[in-house]
Amino acid sequence: MAAGREEREPEALDVESGEQQGDSQIQAASAGGLHHRHTTATDGAEPPAAGRPATLADAKPMGSTNLSEKAGGASEAASEDIVINSATYWEIAKYFGILGWTAFGGPAAHVAMFQKFFVDRLRWCTYLVFTELLMLGQCMPGPTSTQMGFAIGVLKKGLSGGLLSGVLFQGPGFLILAILGWVASKVLDNPPDWLQGLVAGLAAAGIALVASAALHLIRNICKGRLLQVLCTGAAIVAFYWPKPWTFPALIVIGGLVTLFAKRQDVIKVAEMNAGVDKLGFNKWGGGVLLAGWIVILVVLLVLAGQISYDDAKELHWAAVFWRTGSIIFGGGQVVLPMIYNDVVDRECITDSNGKEVCSDGPNSWMTTEQFYAGLALAQAMPGPLFNFAAYLGAVIAQNAGVNAIIGVLICWFSLFGPGIILIFGILPFWGAFRKWQVYRRALPGLNASAVGLIVTSVFQLTLSAYDSSPFPTTSICIGMLAYGLTEVVPVPAPFVVIGGGALGVVGWAAKMN
Repeated sequence: MAAGREEREPEALDVESGEQQGDSQIQAASAGGLHHRHTTATDGAEPPAAGRPATLADAKPMGSTNLSEKAGGASEAASEDIVINSATYWEIAKYFGILGWTAFGGPAAHVAMFQKFFVDRLRWCTYLVFTELLMLGQCMPGPTSTQMGFAIGVLKKGLSGGLLSGVLFQGPGFLILAILGWVASKVLDNPPDWLQGLVAGLAAAGIALVASAALHLIRNICKGRLLQVLCTGAAIVAFYWPKPWTFPALIVIGGLVTLFAKRQDVIKVAEMNAGVDKLGFNKWGGGVLLAGWIVILVVLLVLAGQISYDDAKELHWAAVFWRTGSIIFGGGQVVLPMIYNDVVDRECITDSNGKEVCSDGPNSWMTTEQFYAGLALAQAMPGPLFNFAAYLGAVIAQNAGVNAIIGVLICWFSLFGPGIILIFGILPFWGAFRKWQVYRRALPGLNASAVGLIVTSVFQLTLSAYDSSPFPTTSICIGMLAYGLTEVVPVPAPFVVIGGGALGVVGWAAKMN
């Protein structure tokens, strides 16, 4: 695309749909309520060339918008500019404060709520940018929804905006679980029965939001046969092999496919920076953060291996949670078994009947009952499931005779720290490499595979919720009602989730099926 280039450039591609379009006509990611300025066609605009298939711009599908660029001096038939709204600190505080208290249902539901708030309603970024952030979160260790929460704030107001959005999104769940952990260490061994109904209702409503988000993302990101195949293939493989390494591997494979398919094309994206106002740190700062994350990991692991637990309990807590936060892919549900094996030392013996009997060993930091009671409470709380670390820290510290606040801060910061450092450190480099042609060619496949993982989560969460619900049939009905409310009416997502929880309690009280 250098000026003065004599040879004719290859046809430009739509970075989202992956379909060739003559005269570098570009399809923008813009559905679900994005507002646009429209300009009329210019006089003498050239019609589609004879024999060339009509582009998506000619069809003008519902929910999409066309951005046109002039290439080689040719005039375009029409042009439209996406209007992205700016955000004030008050708006960031307001909306992330609301989400901090109402974002129930786990990471996939959180992503769905982010989409409805910040893409469909507030128009802070395009679907393209939003899905790129989702893809980055899926490819990095740490909690994806938390990383996206920080990143959205960074893109609008820089470092201060990112810290504001992240703290408000995580804060309520952190405070509640820290208090519950302080109480539960000696009092609560089994969660109340009504809590099961509440969790089931929240889960059903949250899954409905995920299904709605998956539908919108498919419509706006997976345009074209190739991207639809990649999305479907990623969903199938991720469902069949739900391993932590599967998610980033599928995203990379999707990117390689479109990188190869578009190897001869020049990708021009008019709205590439729409909604990307800031990136936080510069590249030097980002590099320091990434190096610091690795140094902390190495130092903690080395020291924990040389110093006994009794001599430095806090060091061992930090090492375990920082290591887990540094290597975990797939979000909160994936981290649970790893943390359980670290904090509960289960010893199993075979009795005289040949049956294996297991119990908590003397080296356990907490009991199995305390762990699962906290897990039930954490699933009923708003915000990231990683906030479970605040509960664990309070219980572990009190069991060890240490102040609960110290345990809360060490475990919570150690589990969240790697993922937060990574997103702040990666964003400056993302802002640079997203302009490269290699990245632009790979981007449609990266995004389509990331959407496929959201599709997978719909089925995984539905089956899991059905199996664990105290009233499976009622849970399905709550989910269908929630989907209808969010898609048809539409009711704001926080009210849908809260209503689902209320219906879950009613279902428990009425002993429904």
